[in-house]
Amino acid sequence: MKDLSNPFWIKLKGILFLVIGIVSALLVLLDNFKWQTALYLVLAIWSFCRFYYFAFYVIEKYVDPNYKFSGLFSFLKFLLQRRQR
Repeated sequence: MKDLSNPFWIKLKGILFLVIGIVSALLVLLDNFKWQTALYLVLAIWSFCRFYYFAFYVIEKYVDPNYKFSGLFSFLKFLLQRRQR
């Protein structure tokens, strides 16, 4: 598969991810609106964002600067290989 390199399509992809996230969160809240549900949703989104940051920035910059991750499966492979050593 060819890498996406056109700035227009990269920006459109980012906007579409944002739209999917907003619509999904709204559908969850409309289906079962409670303040607890909204709080749990915010915490889940925040923690997944922090995990993503950890997986791609912290590990690459502070744990193993030589390893370049290409996705979450690459990160999982990295963790499993380190465990075997």
